[in-house]
Amino acid sequence: MNNNIVSPAVSSDDLEMINRYTKKELSSDDVFVFSVVLCDNDIDRDGERFSDAALEKLSEMFVGVTGITDHDPKSKNQTARIFSAAAERVGGKKTSDGRDYIRLKAKAYMPRTTGNADFIRELEGGIKKEVSVGCSVKRKYCSICGKDTGVCSHVKGKSYGGIICCNVLDDPADAYEWSFVAVPAQREAGVIKNYKGDKNMDIEKRLSEGGEITLSAEEVQAITGELRSLRERAADGDTYRRRLKADITKAAVMALPELRKDILEVMVKNMNVIQLEELCSALTKRASAAVPLRPQLANDRQSEKNCVGNNDYKRI
Repeated sequence: MNNNIVSPAVSSDDLEMINRYTKKELSSDDVFVFSVVLCDNDIDRDGERFSDAALEKLSEMFVGVTGITDHDPKSKNQTARIFSAAAERVGGKKTSDGRDYIRLKAKAYMPRTTGNADFIRELEGGIKKEVSVGCSVKRKYCSICGKDTGVCSHVKGKSYGGIICCNVLDDPADAYEWSFVAVPAQREAGVIKNYKGDKNMDIEKRLSEGGEITLSAEEVQAITGELRSLRERAADGDTYRRRLKADITKAAVMALPELRKDILEVMVKNMNVIQLEELCSALTKRASAAVPLRPQLANDRQSEKNCVGNNDYKRI
């Protein structure tokens, strides 16, 4: 259903769109046309998904984009070109977290030549069908709280109130290629989300192999930006941890007055953020239960004087 669907019939509308990209006008006998699902809004193997709005924007950005193999950007690996695309809702189908399923479906063409005859036969035979897209997005945020990825404490794959946590990819910045691959990230199609991320992974691989490497200006800029982002996220995380520990200390004074402060500090020292949040919540609830309720004051002045003079109560 979401794999490449071979469509040998070439309509006059298809030909008109295809010939916008050719140097000479081609006939239906000259081209091979097929449909392909590039990506969708379901959670992929990396715990990420595209937003519905991102799919709509990508449907415009992928028109005219070339298809290659294994994300290898060499001209010899070019196989086909997209001439139309649209985000479509599949009736009755839901994503793994219960939302309406939407996919980005495109039409692509390739000229019929002696050189690609075997490739076309592999398409028709269902051997070449899984794909993955190469694009970049401006924003990646948490599906639970909406904060930018890395700022909050929610964990990918964990359920919160029945909602699965994942990273949502939003506001596409570029769509530069799509590839035939063996194992895509998305189960129904596949996706490579961030171009800089892929280049950084390549740099890490080169560094791990040992020896000296030469970095381009673009690669240095990418690494510098990643380090800056990591430092900012780390600073935000440290600030949040300090606030949590301060709240825990305040709540512990009321909930467990007999607990020494130095022992509490040892307890929370190596806790992660989720553990700190749970401890803070438990102590806050217990502290609230331990504090006596404020006496309700009467409306008349005399009753207020009597209340103030009553030694059985204290104002908080």
